[in-house]
Amino acid sequence: MTKLVEKILFELEDNKALDIVSINVSEKTSLTDYLIFATGTSNRHIGSISEAINQKLKKLNIPLPSVEGKNDSGWIVIDGGDVIVHLFKDEIRKFYNLENMWSAEIQ
Repeated sequence: MTKLVEKILFELEDNKALDIVSINVSEKTSLTDYLIFATGTSNRHIGSISEAINQKLKKLNIPLPSVEGKNDSGWIVIDGGDVIVHLFKDEIRKFYNLENMWSAEIQ
């Protein structure tokens, strides 16, 4: 696990994100090295967490972290290059179930 991942995980915990999962996908895709999934309790909570992660990435000199999704959508994605963070409301996370897809073994 990289220092960047550790700092993001700490920020998520500090902002009371729930069910945090980190997956090393460097062997599965060239898009990123890690995917992090976390749940917020409301759209407002997700928005607050995304702002905190975005500010943390900027402080760590990550060039142009990209934030996609609206606070009222129930799903926000923060692209930090080597790490992509997905923030969900619980029902949206269960519906898409992305961490299970990315956790599957390569055949």
